[in-house]
Amino acid sequence: MSSANEITADLHSPPRANGTFCPQAQRKFVLVAAILASALGFIDGSILAIATPALRVDLGASLAEAQWISNAYALTLSALILAGGAAGDRFGLRRAFVTGIALFITASLACAMAPNPGILIAFRAIQGIGAAIMVPGSLAIIAKAYPKKERGRAIGIWAAASALTTALGPVLGGFVLTTFGNGVWRAIFAINLPLGLISIYLLLAKVPADQPTEKRSLDLGGAALATLAFGSLAYGLTAMNAEGGGMMAGPAIVAGVVLLFVFILYERWQREPMIDLGLFRIGAFAGANLATFFLYFALSANLFYLPMVLIAGWGLSSAEVGFIFLPLSASIALLSGPVGQWSDKIGPRLPIAAGSFIVAIAFAGLALLSHAGIHNFWTGAFPLMALMGLGMALVVSPLSTAVMTSVDDKDTGAASGINNAVSRVGGLIAVAAMGSLAAFVYARLTGNPAGMPGFGEPPAAGLAANLDAVRITASDSAFAAVAAVTTLLCLLSSIIAWLTVPGQASPWPRRGERSGK
Repeated sequence: MSSANEITADLHSPPRANGTFCPQAQRKFVLVAAILASALGFIDGSILAIATPALRVDLGASLAEAQWISNAYALTLSALILAGGAAGDRFGLRRAFVTGIALFITASLACAMAPNPGILIAFRAIQGIGAAIMVPGSLAIIAKAYPKKERGRAIGIWAAASALTTALGPVLGGFVLTTFGNGVWRAIFAINLPLGLISIYLLLAKVPADQPTEKRSLDLGGAALATLAFGSLAYGLTAMNAEGGGMMAGPAIVAGVVLLFVFILYERWQREPMIDLGLFRIGAFAGANLATFFLYFALSANLFYLPMVLIAGWGLSSAEVGFIFLPLSASIALLSGPVGQWSDKIGPRLPIAAGSFIVAIAFAGLALLSHAGIHNFWTGAFPLMALMGLGMALVVSPLSTAVMTSVDDKDTGAASGINNAVSRVGGLIAVAAMGSLAAFVYARLTGNPAGMPGFGEPPAAGLAANLDAVRITASDSAFAAVAAVTTLLCLLSSIIAWLTVPGQASPWPRRGERSGK
């Protein structure tokens, strides 16, 4: 039931005639709240990669535990994000958005106080549930609050602010870690509390409640099956590494594959499925999502493991390493608009294929740099990350266009949600699988003698010089293996995009148009 204040707000909402629930004077509060909420997720994800070596030292976390600190969040977010988007339609965007933010910041506070890796992993999973409701809600509530003629500008401001947050977050986080030491990683989670509370205050005190648009099913059964399937796969792939207890790897992977088939059958049987599997019959849609999976698999693996190698292997400070995310964010922020216009003229095929190929070149450069043991950050790794940022800027906007234009207009929301989930599942599997590859190469080259730190773990004081030399060489080779595999996957993404994505804007009939529907 609506409160008295909400009813009063509804009675004094003349902009409904313009297709929005929010009066003009209050729309700025929606935008600020959405920007702050988006900042929570962006800051949390990008800074955590920089803070992982410090976190491992402070908590005594193994590589497998470090993988799960990332993957527990990615698992629940990727498996539940489609159900989270449906919750906004069913219960009202403001209510769902506030609920997601509240759950996210509560779990963040628990993460900040976690006494050991196990507790941190558990609350990271809860954090991901909050994010699954919060992330789709931030853009959706802007779209619902602003009339069509103002929507593009509002979304542009939101996107620019999000890019700025993503760019500056790791830089500031790295500086704080370098200045105040390993224990300050807890502040990364604690900062979410004030940001989230301001966002909730603005939404509840300054923004009227919107009405639910439809009684959509949340498909919690599908969400549970997806969580179990991807969780089993991630567990099995993580368990393959030398620290993960490899005996359960095979059974877990088999269980994950079986559960994935069960999930597909369940979704086909559902009247209101979480994922419309029929969309994958469209060649352009299926191809764009397969290219997305491989590209974001490669991107996530490098962005997670490169900071470990730079800090623990190359001996760089967190403040320096914080700059590696800057070219990616800046390139996407500055070039997405012009690239989107270019894509509209020539079609998305060439930008996606070319962008993926450029990312492949950047990762190949990182592989060669690491394999050769060349520890030049500003003249080596940083320029390659800038090249990678250019490639991703060529891909991001055209990929969204390819996904959205491959389906009927009524399915664009579902198509966008599926593509978002696919990119996050790619990241989840990447962190699990590539960690095991890196650990295997590292263990083979070091022989795991007593006192040798694990892959990506900063060495303890007093480590013998000969062991430290072996450690650094093995660390470089382990990351080179990851970068080499991800180079091939980016090339595969480029080929798939070239073969399946339309070369001109919407040259193929959409589903149903061939039969004249």
